[in-house]
Amino acid sequence: MNSDLEVHAADPLGMEPDEMRRLGYRVVNLVVGHFETRAVGPASRTGTPVDLYGALGGALPEDPGDPDEVLARLVDFALSHMRHTGHPRAFGHIPCPSSFAAVLGDWLATGYNAPASAWAMGSGPTAVEVVVLDWLRELVGLPAGTEGVLVSGGSMANLTAFATARAACGGGVVYMSDQAHAALRRDLFALGFAPRQVRVLPSDDNLRLAPRVLNAAVAQDRAAGRKPFLVAATAGTTSSGTVDPLNEIADLCAAEDLWFHIDGAYGAPAALCTAGRAALAGIERADSLVLDPHKWLFQPYDAGCLLIRRPGALRKAFAIDAEYLKDTGSACGEPDFRDRSLELTRRSRALKLWLTFQIYGTARIRDAIAHAMELAEFAENFLRQNTTWEVVTPAQLGIVTFALQHADEHTHAERAAAVTASGYATVTHTKLKDRSVLRLCITNPTTTKKDIVSTLDRLAQKPRECLPVVR
Repeated sequence: MNSDLEVHAADPLGMEPDEMRRLGYRVVNLVVGHFETRAVGPASRTGTPVDLYGALGGALPEDPGDPDEVLARLVDFALSHMRHTGHPRAFGHIPCPSSFAAVLGDWLATGYNAPASAWAMGSGPTAVEVVVLDWLRELVGLPAGTEGVLVSGGSMANLTAFATARAACGGGVVYMSDQAHAALRRDLFALGFAPRQVRVLPSDDNLRLAPRVLNAAVAQDRAAGRKPFLVAATAGTTSSGTVDPLNEIADLCAAEDLWFHIDGAYGAPAALCTAGRAALAGIERADSLVLDPHKWLFQPYDAGCLLIRRPGALRKAFAIDAEYLKDTGSACGEPDFRDRSLELTRRSRALKLWLTFQIYGTARIRDAIAHAMELAEFAENFLRQNTTWEVVTPAQLGIVTFALQHADEHTHAERAAAVTASGYATVTHTKLKDRSVLRLCITNPTTTKKDIVSTLDRLAQKPRECLPVVR
């Protein structure tokens, strides 16, 4: 070792390496223990403000605390009181169990404090993101040359897509169905679109954006002197898993010179498997496509992705230039991801995806998605054979919706709340047009048929009969 080198402390605030290792191993054991036992405890647990603030709050700490006691308190109060999306009976909203390889990638990105904003600041993490984006492009069938960026999730990915499309095409009227995610409208309004520029069209009897209705709306706007601009189709709606007729909408967009955007935040990863690819036919024709790896590629929060067919469009919309940034940019033509979204400071979200694909292989991920879709079909068949239930929408991309015979919205809400409050499973209710329904969203390959049947049996019970699960 060069004797001229100074010795620096490992931790900037003075923790010794032996203590760092001891606590690090303890955290690993806690996380692995959670993976091992998450099917045993409750799928959901909610604390009271008095208990949680009492345990976690108080005055700003002035002196060091006992790290073992502090870690235990964090786990016992903060991390135990939440909906556990990795639980095999987590059927609410759009849950996703995280793979352990993805957790390792996230730990490495955090432990190395890896930046992914500019090539000169993090050429390695940047290279990993370029590779991962190309893998995701290949997964959904978009052409070579497609560019992208990883962001926090679907809301930011859709907002980034709309801003990019407007920078490329000048803006105008946006069209979507009444089943599109509410965040899309929020994104457009946040970008300054006026309410009259956001056309929410009635979906058809299958809850899809109808090309006939879309075509009429576009013609109406052109006749009124407005500029049709973008169609936002959905590949896997949140409520029912419905996929809009992507090929027909793509044909219309091509004929009318409209930007074709697809919100596939939930459903797009299903393109990996045969059944999913068939359901998503036409997804490869998008000008921009959103998908969330933390929804169905077994990643921990957060990981959203935007892919743009048009090279350079992201940079045109978001490139930033300042004297204090000039010595951090790429000198070799490689991307600076700070120029592809609103995030200047960016953590590396790609390491966990890269490790997941490398360690498990695509085939295992494909099989896990296909199995979840088959479980949803099992749930649909079970419901159809039971006179207690009526299937409202069939299994689509892992989601099935159903109703108790002769039940109203209050009954569905009460049943879903009782099962979720018991901790046995998490279940949600929603409305499809004016119809109240219950829904199961199945993404976890460790879920069993028994998990599904027992959850449905509990939903059939009156709320007071739904006994709590105790950890």
